[in-house]
Amino acid sequence: MLMHLRRINPLGFRPSICYSLKLFSTLLPNPSAVPETLPSTPDPTEPLTKPQLELLVLRQYSHGKFFNLVQNVVALPAVLLTACQNLTTPRPNNALNPPDSSSLLHSVSKRFDIADMGRELCENRFDVKACCVTMLPSRKEGESFVLPNLKLKVLIEAIRMVLEIVYDERFVTFSYGGRVGMGRHTAFRYLKKSVENPSWWFNVSFDREMFENRHVNRLCLFIEEKINDRILINIINTLFECEVVGIELGGCYLGRGFPQESGLSSIFINIYFNGFDKEIQDKRLRKNQENLKFDPNELVSTTGVFYKPVKIYVVRYLDEVLVITSGSKVLTMDLKNWVVNYLEGRLEFKVDRMKTAIHSAVSENINFLGMELQAVTPSVLHPPMTEKAIRARKKYLRQKEVRTLELKNARERNRKKLGLKIFQHVFKKLKQCDGFKFEFQIENEVQKIFRSWADEVVQDFLGSLEERWEWHRKLTAGDFLTLRHIRDQLPQELVDAYDKFQEQIYKHLSPAKARKELEKEERRVEEEEELKYANRTVEDLTRLCMKVDAPIELVRKAVKMAGFTNSMGRPRPIKLLIALEDTDIIKWYAGVGRRWLDFFCCCHNFKMVKTVVTYHLRFSCILTLAEKHESTKREAMKHYTKDLKVSDLDGNEEVYFPTEREVKMMGDKNLSDPKPVDGTLSLALIRLASDEPSCSCIAHFCDQMTTVFYRVRLLQNCLNVNPSDQEKWIPGMGAIHESLNRKCLPLCSDHVSDLYMGKITLQDIDCTSFVDED
Repeated sequence: MLMHLRRINPLGFRPSICYSLKLFSTLLPNPSAVPETLPSTPDPTEPLTKPQLELLVLRQYSHGKFFNLVQNVVALPAVLLTACQNLTTPRPNNALNPPDSSSLLHSVSKRFDIADMGRELCENRFDVKACCVTMLPSRKEGESFVLPNLKLKVLIEAIRMVLEIVYDERFVTFSYGGRVGMGRHTAFRYLKKSVENPSWWFNVSFDREMFENRHVNRLCLFIEEKINDRILINIINTLFECEVVGIELGGCYLGRGFPQESGLSSIFINIYFNGFDKEIQDKRLRKNQENLKFDPNELVSTTGVFYKPVKIYVVRYLDEVLVITSGSKVLTMDLKNWVVNYLEGRLEFKVDRMKTAIHSAVSENINFLGMELQAVTPSVLHPPMTEKAIRARKKYLRQKEVRTLELKNARERNRKKLGLKIFQHVFKKLKQCDGFKFEFQIENEVQKIFRSWADEVVQDFLGSLEERWEWHRKLTAGDFLTLRHIRDQLPQELVDAYDKFQEQIYKHLSPAKARKELEKEERRVEEEEELKYANRTVEDLTRLCMKVDAPIELVRKAVKMAGFTNSMGRPRPIKLLIALEDTDIIKWYAGVGRRWLDFFCCCHNFKMVKTVVTYHLRFSCILTLAEKHESTKREAMKHYTKDLKVSDLDGNEEVYFPTEREVKMMGDKNLSDPKPVDGTLSLALIRLASDEPSCSCIAHFCDQMTTVFYRVRLLQNCLNVNPSDQEKWIPGMGAIHESLNRKCLPLCSDHVSDLYMGKITLQDIDCTSFVDED
């Protein structure tokens, strides 16, 4: 079916390339070398490195504050070009080699002029409202929301880079989210490695509310404590007034890659909470100083008493706060009251006091960042091997030794066969040249050499065991010299020499020594096992660790709601995806599966998540492909194999879905900040047939003209479910704003593949350049 589409271009600007190079055009003396000192005005045609940008920002520091950051830093074309480079979505074939500055500048100049933008920022004439696009909902009862166009996204990214340099080193160590190397997995790694003997904990739950004027004013006051720049404050106020930047506390969209989240949301939250973080950090340090100072190992060895110091642990990921104590419940209650009063009084937030309750760390689970936390003994996290497992391991080691010996014997046998062939060839040549007598002598000599060579392997293997037994039997058989009447008739020197000889025999050849060595080894192993058991028991009685589990019930509910399984929990096809190409269907399933695996790889019950991906998602994909081609599941598995292999245009097989071996080898080896599965699971892109002329891809600064139109279909609209209804929706699972439903997006093949696979999100494309229906 053909659709008549109308392109919406909010920019409508086509400046020349040369004009953008006229402003701030001071070239470096040696562009090929990386300068250790930055000139007063950087090269406007080259993006800045991070050290260069830090040096540029630090130049504006004086008397404890940063001055005029917008005019002196943000407005520079080199800084704006660096922001464009950060927003650029690399294509798979050049992901390792990002585009050079000339191609990037050419791509940017086709959309807007960096020089004019920098001049507008310097003169405080930049119109933020003109760069905002209102997205209307697809249904009458829906809500609209405002998105920034690509030009405003560049400004937001430039401000974020500058604020990150100013504040990142000033944030406390337990502040996670929106920071480089400080993501979800890093937070859980800290909880599992550093938190010891937790007794009570609570997480702060906020009522769902947007940042209002009082919050924005307080945020500007916090920024003015470190930055003296009225233009920056005016831009921040305008961004909040236009609703381009909106922060909703208690929501489920921060840090998930949704288009309604601004690039400045994370750093604004960290700046707003920075005072609270420092106050509670001071409380932690004071509590640590109150603890007694001594060596705990020395105390245990001398008195047998175990000392557990009282500590306070805090982890904050954006607007989610978790507080853990290893002290009494009274201490935890006082700390909770202080936290609630500070958040409600100083920061003017609304805290849900009913949900902000204290829980026992041992007997109750607590939800944090989509995971379930509980304090358990070390033996729960690292259980000892069962007797069955020990027997299986010993059996495996024996089989391994046997296989090694068989390979060794096979190599020796092959060597002997090769030597025999060589000698036979020599015999054949000698028979043709010499007489019978010489031939007979040579043959006998060679056979003797071969027999001695063939017996070496047997002697080496059996000599160490059988030879000792044979010599012991020969030397001790007929031991008549032990009889008294025989010993009396022999010279004393001969008897003494015989006794010494027998002592040496029993010392070196008797099997009793080997038996004693074996018994000694068995006793050593038993003592080690008893020592391990004692240490494990003491550790279980004196220590508690953190266990992080994935919410399996919520994962199963999400699998059922998305249509991967039926009411019986068995895989089923998703008919909405039948309109896609085979490769796109597999990529969509692969994106959901990899997102789940990357997000939950730090969990203790990661095997259960692997089962969901390996069984439910894999066979749901196979059934969807079988439904599309009107075939059976067996025929689809025979064609695509169990690893869901597809062939490209050149006939090369490609695998997008994680294989069973790849899933089996996955583990907690990642310290990144993975995006949850929400954006990939609730989004489907349906390819459309259109007679509209080709247009450029709407991914950030992508110049590909070979594009295809895709219609956005959101899960909540397909199911007619309100995401705010926790009974019908998945608790803690976010959703893309409904105004993007049924919008048409022109995308190139590379970026639509990345969007299916979950490598990029809707934040990485310019959603304001959508195509509307007629």
